[in-house]
Amino acid sequence: MVTRRTLAVGLIGYNFMGKAHSNAWRQASRFFNLPANVRLKTICGRNRAAVKKAATKLGWENAQTDWRRVIDDSKIDIVDICTPNDTHCEIAIAAAQAGKAVLCEKPLARNMDEAEKMVRAVKKARVVNMVCHNYRRVPAIVLAKQMIERGEIGDRIFHFCARYAQDWIVDPNFPLVWRLQSDPAGSGALGDIFSHIVDLARYLVGEFREVSAAMETFVKQRPLKSGARKTGRVTVDDAVAMIGRFENGALASLEATRFAPGRKNSLTLEINGSAGSLFFDLEEMNRLKFFSGRDPQDRQGFHDIIVTEPSHPYIDKWWPPGHIIGYEHTFIHTMADFVKAVVDGKSVQPTFEDGLQNQRVLDAVSQSADAKRWAGLR
Repeated sequence: MVTRRTLAVGLIGYNFMGKAHSNAWRQASRFFNLPANVRLKTICGRNRAAVKKAATKLGWENAQTDWRRVIDDSKIDIVDICTPNDTHCEIAIAAAQAGKAVLCEKPLARNMDEAEKMVRAVKKARVVNMVCHNYRRVPAIVLAKQMIERGEIGDRIFHFCARYAQDWIVDPNFPLVWRLQSDPAGSGALGDIFSHIVDLARYLVGEFREVSAAMETFVKQRPLKSGARKTGRVTVDDAVAMIGRFENGALASLEATRFAPGRKNSLTLEINGSAGSLFFDLEEMNRLKFFSGRDPQDRQGFHDIIVTEPSHPYIDKWWPPGHIIGYEHTFIHTMADFVKAVVDGKSVQPTFEDGLQNQRVLDAVSQSADAKRWAGLR
């Protein structure tokens, strides 16, 4: 009798993304026929009381306050990094050198130098690696990818337009958290949410050739903590707007902002091709709008594809047609694919290489905004 393999996971970080990843690790094997069991072995965070509470609440066997102990644990197979951006590089390199498979939250790094070091480390160690750009695993997004590859919107793409808008820092009295400081975060809206639409653009349309961008910090001083009189300087961007060209000649228009009142987590994108268009709105993530220029003229118009059929990507693992899934499912899809990759010994997209390419675009955007001119990516 062959003993079924068990993969033990060490999760570093326990807040927002830590919760999302914990839920995904718990649920993946319950809905997907995985080639290995998943063991939630250790969760790690700097606050001892908080991480112990998180371990109990989220289903982890152990709590740890030093990420190096997680890396040193020979029984841990996968290291999942959900920490602030300034720690990604050191933890990922250490995990790779220890022979662990590495899953890292986006953005992969704060800059090109860190991203390149991380890519070199996973290549040298030959470990399975992946960046958690969970929106690649929204069923409607995967369906859009399939439709584009089948030529359903034509053999030529003209436009990719995307906007990612939030409003959580519109209040000038919101405190100076780490996401608003360049040392831990690297960048603001650029790395936090713009990176998502850059990754989706590359996934759906292809690589960028050149970009031209503008960035702005609307509130330049904030209270050091909630209710405090003493303030500190915001050292990242609040919003970024970019136009660009892809290698295939398509035009890009991308915008990300954390200053859009009423927009909590709004991500929309539209792709226009020579024979049709696709439109997606994350707030209606089970729908994909499709216009086909091949329809009879008196029947033309955008129509909804309700992405809940068993034939749609990932959906056969969930509910009967018409029963929708949500945000948390994108992480479950990610973990399921990653477990399969670890067992197969082959990395799955988006890999650290993808994270590096995303960072190359982000750096070009920043350079363009600073220089007020086009920046090439060749």
